[in-house]
This record gives sequence, C-alpha cells and structure tokens, in this order.
Amino acid sequence: MEETIPGTQAAQIPRQRGTSLLEAAVRYAEERHWDVFPGTWLEAADGTQRCSCGDPACAAPGAHPARADWATQATGSATAVRRMWQRQPAASILLPTGRTFDVIDVPETAGFLALARMERMDLTLGPVALTPDRRMQFFVLPGAAAKVPDLVRRLGWSPSSLDLTALGEGAYVAVPPTRVGTRGAVQWACRPTPANRWLPDAEELIPPLAYACGRDR
Repeated sequence: MEETIPGTQAAQIPRQRGTSLLEAAVRYAEERHWDVFPGTWLEAADGTQRCSCGDPACAAPGAHPARADWATQATGSATAVRRMWQRQPAASILLPTGRTFDVIDVPETAGFLALARMERMDLTLGPVALTPDRRMQFFVLPGAAAKVPDLVRRLGWSPSSLDLTALGEGAYVAVPPTRVGTRGAVQWACRPTPANRWLPDAEELIPPLAYACGRDR
C-alpha cells in the first residue's frame, strides 16, 4: 500500500509501507548491486527514542555507522546483508558513496525546483532520496565529488556560495526505510527502478541543481 506524503509541490512522493529494514537492505544488494552496511538503531528509553550509540546529543540518532570500520564492513553480498540484519533487525541501512555511485546533496526546496526543471529538460534521473532533515540527495555516477566544484565554477558560481555538496569516497548516506530519531524516515523522491539503473553523470545535473540552489539562497 502507498500513501502520498503531503506538502510536496514539484513531485508526488509515495511512502512505502510494510517493507522491513532487512527486506530493503537485501533488495538494495540483490537488485541494485549496492554495497550496504548496518548502522546504529533507535532504542526506547524513558518514553523517548534514543540512538543505540548512547549519546543523548547524537546528531543523527539511529542513522550513522555503529563501527569505525564501517567502510570494510559494507558488502554487496545479499547473504551477508541478510545475516547482518538478522543479528540486529532494527539497524539503519547505510550505503557507502564513492563506489557504485556518488550523491549530490541539496536543500529540499532547491531539489524540488531542480526536479521540475529536469523534467522539462527531459533529463534521465537516477534514484533521489529525501531526508527528514529536508535535504534531497541525487544519485549519480562515481567521481562526482571530485568534479562538482569545478563544474559549479564553470557556471559562474563559487562552490562555497551554494548549499550544494557532493558525497564521494569516505562518506555514506542513509536510505529508506531508515528513521532518523523523531524526525521521521528517509523517503524516495525517485525510487530505484529498472528504468533508472544507469545513473546520470554529475555534468548533466549540476546546471539545474546549481541554478535551483542559487534561487534558494
């Protein structure tokens, strides 16, 4: 069953129900061939949801790596993924960037503006995630993190003037149905499908994204 998230103007985002973290993690490994690793999880304490890391001031409760060696823990083996989530079914689903994809991260308002512009331009998109912190994350081919600053400069912007960042090697993202504390769950604005298995290059998306971020300042 699907429910449309209210308050979106440029896109109708269906919310998936009934998919467990284990099922989703295995699907990402099997269907997308993404490396996956389990993060922290939420625990009930004194009537509130706290991060399993134990830090009451955790910046991303239930949605960050649980181990320092998370990069080596990440795997594309569905069997290994299933085993990890069977040990801790509540663990968040985290994906390392810089391997099979990089991510371009922008504010939600700029992201929706860019999505509308990309639709008019008939651009082919990869998956796009929407975080509870009101950020939108566009999945692109690896290597974007190194190229994005120069691409932004070519368009006449200073990279530091735009709220636009690229996540590559050494970084990670949380994906649905991971929850971030009481803020809510990560959603797919454009969910992974067979049609968007081939990711766009950053060069295709940076012009509309930079334009939208410039408008959003």
